[in-house]
Amino acid sequence: MDTITAIRDRLLHLCDERNISINKLATISALPPSSVKNILYGRSMDPKILTIKKICDGLEITLAEFFNSPEFENLEPEIR
Repeated sequence: MDTITAIRDRLLHLCDERNISINKLATISALPPSSVKNILYGRSMDPKILTIKKICDGLEITLAEFFNSPEFENLEPEIR
């Protein structure tokens, strides 16, 4: 799995777990819905850590909690 897919899958899992929509995630994270959708639909190939931090703040989790999940355990190398 690549990093972008892992981030997308983690976001979808967290939304599903909390029963919130993508738009609700954007609202509670103080982000434009397009920013979140660009990550989820693969249009943002390099999401900024600040964007992920805002999402974590909106979900009331830490960055460590976000990245401490099975999605990030076996990532493919980004440098080849």
